Amino acid sequence: MIVVRHVAATLLVILACSACGAAQDPLASPNIGSVRAAPASAKPLGRSPGQAEAPDAKSSTTQLAQAESLRTPTEAAKPSAKPKQAQASLPRGGREVFPRYRLVGYAGVTGASTLGRLGTGPLDQRVGEIEWRAKPYAAGREILPVVEVIAAVVQGGPGHDGKYRVRLTDAQIAKYHKAARKHRAVMLLNLQPGRSEFITEAKAFQKWLKQPDVGVALDPEWAMDRGQRPGGVYGHTTGAELDEVARYLSGLVKQYHLPEKVMVYHQVASSVVRKESGLKAHDGVVVIKSVDGLGHPGPKKNTYRVVNKTTPKYVHAGFKLFFTEDRRHGGRLMTPKEVLGLNPSPEYVMFE
Repeated sequence: MIVVRHVAATLLVILACSACGAAQDPLASPNIGSVRAAPASAKPLGRSPGQAEAPDAKSSTTQLAQAESLRTPTEAAKPSAKPKQAQASLPRGGREVFPRYRLVGYAGVTGASTLGRLGTGPLDQRVGEIEWRAKPYAAGREILPVVEVIAAVVQGGPGHDGKYRVRLTDAQIAKYHKAARKHRAVMLLNLQPGRSEFITEAKAFQKWLKQPDVGVALDPEWAMDRGQRPGGVYGHTTGAELDEVARYLSGLVKQYHLPEKVMVYHQVASSVVRKESGLKAHDGVVVIKSVDGLGHPGPKKNTYRVVNKTTPKYVHAGFKLFFTEDRRHGGRLMTPKEVLGLNPSPEYVMFE
């Protein structure tokens, strides 16, 4: 959950970062394959010196047929094979996320410490830090680090289009993508839509979502209805609106032959996602619900239990830990053992 009173300062920080880094060219998938040349045609049967005169036409035909039948399969003429394009994989191998991996990541935006761990200190240092922080959460799985950058940031004012959100530029996103690739991590574009729509915001970043290591994280707490302003009330979405994004991502996976794409949706309270059954399973899309309860371990566990009552069976479990909010008023961060002991056990653990 984001502290709204820092929103205005955050916008200034983000706009000040607009000149950071040039966009990185997408890494093209290598092509592999081979073309087999057709073998030379069989030599005609000839005579050696002193050999009897050539047999008649019928006999020659019979001999040619017998010789052809003795040729091995590799000698037979074959059509040229078309080059095959290598299938893109996840940053640490394979094309399926679960059950091979457990995802552990940081959220935020550079220069805005109130928006998450990624906002504190040098970006490359923070992304590298995920590796050692994730180790206690492996529990028999491989770790796949996650860089969850807030790409559409909710604002206290309407902005030029009245949508109460601002988007990071391609140059800014390229900086996070470069750091994620360096550390073989997945990058998730966190979308706080304000008065825009999730599907509109997702399509605005299609350039990035066509990459094999980029997914989305939807934050419906910041999805406002007409007349609502961020920070005044909890926003909300529906299962059908989430499904619209999942269906769109599935189309990209199919069109560009991508590995499974991660789609997270954050939920801080039951009211934030309504009619959740409208969210369906889609080929090539791994859907994760991250429960974002705040505070001491007791209240966090209770929020996790209540919010997960409506989770569809094909949605994977996620859990968020807050470095600042969870430690207030004598609180503490839950231990890896406590987190993994939740029911269901989280497959994505995110720190903010």
